[in-house]
Amino acid sequence: MKMLISGEWIAKKETIDVLNPLDGSLVDTVPRGSAEDVDAAIESAVRGFHINRDLPAHRRITILFKAAELMRERYEELARTIATEGSKTITEARKEVGRAINTMTISAEEARRIDGETLPFDSAEGSENRVGYYFRFPIGVIAAITPFNDPLNLVAHKLGPAIAGGNSVVLKPATVTPLSALKLAEILLQAGLPGEVLNVVTGPGGEIGEALVRDERVRMVSFTGGVEAGERIAKLAGLKKIGMELGGNAPVIVDEDCDLDEAVESCVSGAFWAVGQNCIGVQRVLIHGAIYERFRDAFAARTDRYKVGDQLDEETDMGPMITESEAKRVVDWVEEAVAMGAKLLAGGTREGTLVRPTVLEGVAARAKLGCQEVFGPVVTLQPYGTLDEAIEIANSVDVGLHGAIFTNDLNRAFYAIKRMDVGGIMVNDSSDYRVDLMPFGGVKKSGLGREGIRFALQEMTEPKVVCFNLREPD
Repeated sequence: MKMLISGEWIAKKETIDVLNPLDGSLVDTVPRGSAEDVDAAIESAVRGFHINRDLPAHRRITILFKAAELMRERYEELARTIATEGSKTITEARKEVGRAINTMTISAEEARRIDGETLPFDSAEGSENRVGYYFRFPIGVIAAITPFNDPLNLVAHKLGPAIAGGNSVVLKPATVTPLSALKLAEILLQAGLPGEVLNVVTGPGGEIGEALVRDERVRMVSFTGGVEAGERIAKLAGLKKIGMELGGNAPVIVDEDCDLDEAVESCVSGAFWAVGQNCIGVQRVLIHGAIYERFRDAFAARTDRYKVGDQLDEETDMGPMITESEAKRVVDWVEEAVAMGAKLLAGGTREGTLVRPTVLEGVAARAKLGCQEVFGPVVTLQPYGTLDEAIEIANSVDVGLHGAIFTNDLNRAFYAIKRMDVGGIMVNDSSDYRVDLMPFGGVKKSGLGREGIRFALQEMTEPKVVCFNLREPD
């Protein structure tokens, strides 16, 4: 596929291979963009901002609804693209397409709700004759940098609100999974989006991303990725808005009064969905001592039944990791934890990019698995005595995106809700539960700002105040 600049599909002599992570087979190639291509894309986006800013809201609404309709027509094609270039099984990929359609649909709906309100200027002494209001206006060119693990829906989460709000976008999709993003760009153009409003540059993250982030014409950077990359962006960006989702290390508390079977099933799914390459996936399960052994044995047994293999096979439960180097890293982390005293309960092996879903207990807090985001199919189990102890363990890391608690006691649920340091807490559900309209983001090093269409729209627009100083008529 080609990249998109100023409404034209651009090829380059240098290309990047897009490979199926299962066997390394070639799926497609994309251009290897450069800093010069970024400059051209931003120049186009500056023009695109003036075009989209001046479009009436009903035109943006029509474009986004039409895009959702076209995505629905190409449902299976998009799902197979996600599953072929990435790690998700075809079943998981189909669910991602459905979510992306929902994201674009909600974006269209929210485009009609970008409103303001009147302000009581006369509540201040000396302003008795003043009346006014505020409204929201788009901020300009937005740089969107997206990861590999949700190659369609996380792109939609940046493009939908940005377009709805009247902005333009330069998109840098993940180097290993750019095809889904390019197909969404193709759909948006087909839906009537003016060519300059969306530009897509494919290429290496260092060169493309840094050129985008540094440019003063870019007024906001919307980034989803790792903490180290996020910290570098914050240093490079200068005076512009930044929205970041930087991952987590999700704790799940399983209290003694919960529905144990439901908790096991939910936590297994939450741990191994998308091969654990999920920023809100279950990583640390804290289980009340009274039920620890029952939960542990049931969890390990359910994990052992997972079918791992070809992500396009309808019977596969879990596909390959995105690259062999990532698969090797995950197993290295497991081996480190075992060397430090952890006990392996399931999995822990790999064949190429296929890593068996892995369960450990007794993981040391200083081990990488105990304090960092594994971003792979690994979960740790740990008993606790009191709810305060569980919350203290949950909060002991420097990230806080999502957490969860399984309990039938509302008092204990609200106690945990108030004290867990996370951006979202799920009660009697896996930490990876998310719907696309909710505010999504974290605390500590998990990021800045919130996604979720209405909340992203707030980030991507600014309020403008209007005040009239009225005089008595002659």
